Amino acid sequence: MATVSTSIKIDSGLKQESQKLFESFGLSLSAAVNIFLRQAVREQAIPFRVGAPMPNEETLEAINEVKRMKENPNFGKTYSNVEQMMEELLADV
Repeated sequence: MATVSTSIKIDSGLKQESQKLFESFGLSLSAAVNIFLRQAVREQAIPFRVGAPMPNEETLEAINEVKRMKENPNFGKTYSNVEQMMEELLADV
């Protein structure tokens, strides 16, 4: 298969960081872009999730806390309604 040159515009810092990363995998930037393009064509989609960034550590801990509360209803305090919860929360302010 014949290859062609393609020019793309990217941030210079992103290019440097990408090259450093891909070199650690033994890949050139060109090889990495080709891998991305082949996978996109194979899947007929962008081959990774595009969306909001992952939650930060504090949010992840809150998510895990809710999971623990669901698994063990005795973990944490429960309320029968929002007004009761807000009244208690605001009493500490």
